[in-house]
Amino acid sequence: MKKWRKLIAALVILGVVSWGASKVFAPAKPQDLFTGYVEGDLVQIGPVEGERLARLDVQPGDTVAKDATLFTMATPILDEQRAEARAKVAQSEANMRNMQAALQRPEQIAVLQAAVESAKAALVLSRTEYERQETLLAKGWASVAARDQAKFAFDRDKANLTQAERQVTAGLIPSRHQEITGAAAAMTQAQAELDQIDVRISRQTVHAPAAGIIQDVYFWPGEIVGAGQPILALLPPENRKVRFYVPEPQLARFALGAKISVSCDKCPSNLEGRVIYISQQAEYTPPVIFSLQERGKLVFRVDARLDDPSILLPLGLPVTTRLIAAEPAR
Repeated sequence: MKKWRKLIAALVILGVVSWGASKVFAPAKPQDLFTGYVEGDLVQIGPVEGERLARLDVQPGDTVAKDATLFTMATPILDEQRAEARAKVAQSEANMRNMQAALQRPEQIAVLQAAVESAKAALVLSRTEYERQETLLAKGWASVAARDQAKFAFDRDKANLTQAERQVTAGLIPSRHQEITGAAAAMTQAQAELDQIDVRISRQTVHAPAAGIIQDVYFWPGEIVGAGQPILALLPPENRKVRFYVPEPQLARFALGAKISVSCDKCPSNLEGRVIYISQQAEYTPPVIFSLQERGKLVFRVDARLDDPSILLPLGLPVTTRLIAAEPAR
């Protein structure tokens, strides 16, 4: 009797354990699994200005770091424009220096100073003659007309000396303030045009905006590329995502930030991710009236990002996803 009791107890315990194990290790139901594939948001990179592709520094499949050189465009027209802009800068700088310098050259100033010395000598002579006529008139030995004539000559020579000195002063001063301001503005404009050309030339050498893998190359050195036309496609690791499709009856279980598990052939185990996008419209609409039975044919696109971006799953790889937690972690 005791043996039968022990046997019955063992069978009961075994049944409980088997039932619990079936609950823990039970495979996911087919309706809880959603099929999809690995997708990636490619960064299409092309030149700012159209030209001939001069050099390509990467190949498809290369891993590049951020700011690595990807390609360089030819710049023959920009080089000519830069030479012209540099000539304008040199011309405007020379004009500015000329405006800030004296109006007259040193040789002309020397001529004006010689005229001053001549006017001084003439003034000394006319002053002496005027003083002599004053003395003679006081003694009655000269006429008033002679004294007046000497006075006129003295005043004339004094005015000539003043004029000559002012010509020297005017020759030594720079141009007018308005002209100097205009020359400075022209020099600033010329320098800005040169800087703009330099920026345009530098932009023809394109660098990687982020680290990633060169997914594809569309043009090769020697080919003409239009402005904004992509030369290559870059795939940063964080741009990979899993895209799968959820039937309409199960769509309500998903929300942005929901946690999912991802499995695929020979992939690392315990892959998980978060839902980042849920389509607002069905991907496929059958031409029938939707009854409760038919609306299950509608599927909605859902995108999820893996928690670990260092896992580089190939694009287009089929995957199977399962919802772990409908609500995002707080």
